[in-house]
Amino acid sequence: MTASDELQALLALTCTPHVGVILGRRLVNGLGTAKAVYEHRTELPDVMPGVRSSLISVLDCPAAFKRADEELRYIEKHHIQCLSINDSAYPSRLRECDDAPLVLYGLGNANLNAKRIVSIVGTRKATPYGKDLCAVLVRDLAQLCPDVLVVSGLAYGIDIAAHRASLENNLPTVGVLAHGLDRIYPSTHRSVASEMVRQGGLLTEYMSFTTPDRPNFIKRNRIIAGLSDATVVVESAQKGGALITADMALNYGRDCFAFPGRVGDEYSRGCHCLIQNNGAALICSAEDLVKAMGWDASSQGPTAVQKQLFPEMDLTSEEKAVMDILRENENGVQIDSLVYLTDIPVGRLRSMLFNLEMKGLVQPLPGGCYRVVLL
Repeated sequence: MTASDELQALLALTCTPHVGVILGRRLVNGLGTAKAVYEHRTELPDVMPGVRSSLISVLDCPAAFKRADEELRYIEKHHIQCLSINDSAYPSRLRECDDAPLVLYGLGNANLNAKRIVSIVGTRKATPYGKDLCAVLVRDLAQLCPDVLVVSGLAYGIDIAAHRASLENNLPTVGVLAHGLDRIYPSTHRSVASEMVRQGGLLTEYMSFTTPDRPNFIKRNRIIAGLSDATVVVESAQKGGALITADMALNYGRDCFAFPGRVGDEYSRGCHCLIQNNGAALICSAEDLVKAMGWDASSQGPTAVQKQLFPEMDLTSEEKAVMDILRENENGVQIDSLVYLTDIPVGRLRSMLFNLEMKGLVQPLPGGCYRVVLL
């Protein structure tokens, strides 16, 4: 089996009727490859308990392979990146989510596995207060964490304000779209999107020529939440997509933050509700966010060579505590258990585990587990 065969099968699976994201991922995990899912579809009810026999006829879908072939030709012609869920460049934070897309399409040069990633979301009807908050937040983040990647949805209001502020402050920024990469919606943001391709990128789970229908925006919000260590709601009414994104982030075990506004302001009510209901921590500045995420730790430790040869010399006390727990459990420990055992907030813990992985000290396992790398 060639890589192109497997990619074709993955694309076909994403557009096979009645096979959603979760079922598609379950099938691929169960059979090992997407190609095997189709080749052994008649055996699925026997090898995968709970799979209905009706799935056999559902997977007999030549139209899905025809559409996959069309998409492969389109992405090759337009130099679109196509990341399958098992590719090393696929965002590892998103891969941890049960409903992560099997395939992502992208343009640009963003590192989707950057050390620090934050989503900034809010109302489409941003007030001057909200736009100013967003601009100051991103400006100060650029000073405090110049390696941070900013994610949003390229929509009107807070989204586009976050992207523009990122570009102005030389931060990479990624827009997650609710349609294919053959268009930009809204079209008024085309020039910003073009800049983002040079300083970040555009990302979507949707094939080309997929229209920006309303349900797609809700689905894409899970990608905005899943890509990031933390989600910040700058401004929101009592109902809206930003609150949906925050809820998804919480369900993924990520940290959420919200800015307060004046009592009674329509587009601060959503933030106030989040804070009141413990759905988000209150922040008033980039410093608050950086401190809460543990991104402000700095020390004059060993030299670069010493860090490379002796990575454990540079560990904080919290990192050492995590390493001790992992050493006691060689088969791995789930991140939820680590949160309980260490009392470290999940967002900071994820960032910490990523740092340890980059140092070659821990290894991520399926199911949100981590284990120590035996040196």
